Amino acid sequence: MPEIAEVQERVSDLEAVLVRFIVRTEQILERMEIEAKRDRREWNKRWGELANRLGTVVEDIVAPNISRIAQDYFGLLEIEDFMVRRKVRHKRDRARRREFDVIAVGEDWVIINETKATPRIEYIHDFVKALEEIEDYLPEYRGKRIIPIFASLYMGEDVVNYLTRHRIYAMAMGDETMDLLNFAALGDEGVRRPRTSPE
Repeated sequence: MPEIAEVQERVSDLEAVLVRFIVRTEQILERMEIEAKRDRREWNKRWGELANRLGTVVEDIVAPNISRIAQDYFGLLEIEDFMVRRKVRHKRDRARRREFDVIAVGEDWVIINETKATPRIEYIHDFVKALEEIEDYLPEYRGKRIIPIFASLYMGEDVVNYLTRHRIYAMAMGDETMDLLNFAALGDEGVRRPRTSPE
């Protein structure tokens, strides 16, 4: 029966087309999977680069402004030493180490800067604790005035108020460059004077 033979031939052709379609689809899916992996790798690389860039905000934006802040707000002209990302060990508890983002040193003063891409309260609290132990980390600056500055690109009013309550200067982007947002409220009250030893 020629009709049956013709149908069988058409089914056979259809099967061949279907097989080719399946093979081709698998090839496309495989290629898409390879490209998706490549895309994921590329995105991961870009996210990593972005995270690194946020991590270097201290070097790129904050650190270059510290000298100007020292001069404009505190009248401090000469910086004798300037360190970025200085890692130091606690002198009484040798198991503890800490990194200070920027330390600028003058004749009788030291600016201690902490910079965070996101200014969370717990970061500020950690900075407050470090300032309380500053002589245990940096005994060489004993007797100098300590000027604590917490910096970020942007700070909400609640963060600025929290810093002001702890007598820490809040440094963030102003209209054109970085400024101390709470200097009007603190004046020089944020400067930690050296303790006078009893006579």
